Amino acid sequence: MLLPWVRRVAARRLSRDLPLACSCTAQGPSPRGYSRGAGGKGLVLGIYSSEKDEGAAQFTSAGDAFDRLVCGKLRELLAVCGPPLKKGKTRIFHGLHQDFPSVVVVGLGKKNAGVNDQENWNEGKENIRAAVAVGCRQIQDLEIPCVEVDPCGDAQAAAEGAVLGLHEYNELKQKKKPVVTPQLHGSAESEAWQKGVTYAEGQNLARYLMEAPANYITPIKFAERIEQKLRSFSNVKVHIRPESWIATQQMGAFLSVAKGSAEPPIFLEIHYLGGANTNDSPLVFVGKGVTFDSGGISLKPSSGMDAMRADMGGAATVCSAIVTAAALNLPLNIIGLAPLCENMPSGKANKPGDVVRAKNGKTIQVDNTDAEGRLLLADALCYAHNFNARAIVNAATLTGAMDVALGSAATGVFTNSSWLWTHLYEASILTGDRVWRMPLFEHYTKQVTDCPLADLSNIGKYSRAGGACTAAAFLKEFVTASHWAHLDIAGVMSNKDEVPYLRKGMAGRPTRTLVEFAARLSQDSHNT
Repeated sequence: MLLPWVRRVAARRLSRDLPLACSCTAQGPSPRGYSRGAGGKGLVLGIYSSEKDEGAAQFTSAGDAFDRLVCGKLRELLAVCGPPLKKGKTRIFHGLHQDFPSVVVVGLGKKNAGVNDQENWNEGKENIRAAVAVGCRQIQDLEIPCVEVDPCGDAQAAAEGAVLGLHEYNELKQKKKPVVTPQLHGSAESEAWQKGVTYAEGQNLARYLMEAPANYITPIKFAERIEQKLRSFSNVKVHIRPESWIATQQMGAFLSVAKGSAEPPIFLEIHYLGGANTNDSPLVFVGKGVTFDSGGISLKPSSGMDAMRADMGGAATVCSAIVTAAALNLPLNIIGLAPLCENMPSGKANKPGDVVRAKNGKTIQVDNTDAEGRLLLADALCYAHNFNARAIVNAATLTGAMDVALGSAATGVFTNSSWLWTHLYEASILTGDRVWRMPLFEHYTKQVTDCPLADLSNIGKYSRAGGACTAAAFLKEFVTASHWAHLDIAGVMSNKDEVPYLRKGMAGRPTRTLVEFAARLSQDSHNT
């Protein structure tokens, strides 16, 4: 262990050979001779935790190469600038190389970290995403317009960390953070890097749609935004169905919610024909698209109601997943369905106790108008059965009870198919955007079918008890497909600081897991 005075002497000696070296963070004062936004590129390099606290630094391959380029000065500086870097911690050095005025070295944790069975994710990939995001943000704070990123042994994870970590919704602000373009450092893993960029951009699209104010993302504007994103793909067809079409489809549950708002409803239908045979059974995604949820007559409390602009998170994630699948040219057919409307109180709105009729003829007693998402999904799920689906997966910010049950750790999955669950679970381990299986017991079905006025009630008869489970049981009444999964994403709708590579705001989860699931399904050879 180097004593403090030894470190100071060594640092002085090093400074004779270096134009400038500094370990202050981006938030701290700029070092002498350095000016923010000075141009050039930033560089983010990873370093592994040593087995022993005082062990020598273990660079990645890119880190080793850069250290050789600067004649070992990076390694020497790290040795004298304090204890070894812990996971997610950084040091910034300026003036090491003329092409890179600022170099951020960030801790990656253990070198051989893999799947953590307790955490249900690939710890190594998550460490890379988090570390790269921290490094890129520090380069952004220095107002350097471009950053090269060490692939850290997994270029896809590094790209995801960079692109997700730099994203922030500031479209409506005059003062914006400087735009930083992340690039791969080196060329050895360019294909994996681009794949990671595509995955992350898909999630960022969902984050954008969910974060934007409800007066900017109305049902029609949501649909037009998705159509614009898919316009360049010749194997994609987008249908923006108006209210008149919804009525001809006898989607009475959906329309009963929409009628409370002055904004007309839209049923968005997307056909991505990526399979070798366009007649192959498709994967069908269904997403709840309530672009603002006031609760209707069962009005929500005003505190926090603004967050209900993101109640179309199900539609945002499934549509963004299809945009990503098209960009990746995944070899399967996917259909996306998104019933889009607002849930507002008015003289035309649903009233508690009203009975409405769904597309399959079942009647629903609306005991709580704030349990509206399941009414949209009921009709959309019925419609999904028209396509001889290989599997039907719906996503919805459906219940506060899901947030109570799992918080933001994982998406709750209710499914009638172990095959489908396995694919979703394995996909989530790779993406780090986890899922957790929840029960679909008959116990919960009885609570929604025991209804005085109709076939079903839109809430369980014991009110709040098992609310996420009774909501899933309600949806099951509109499903006959043998491979169906309902993803309740209410708990993962937003991010405070739980996911280190996402800034505070709407999270766009679990878009990457849906994409990875679709990719796995396209490779699956089992007869489903």
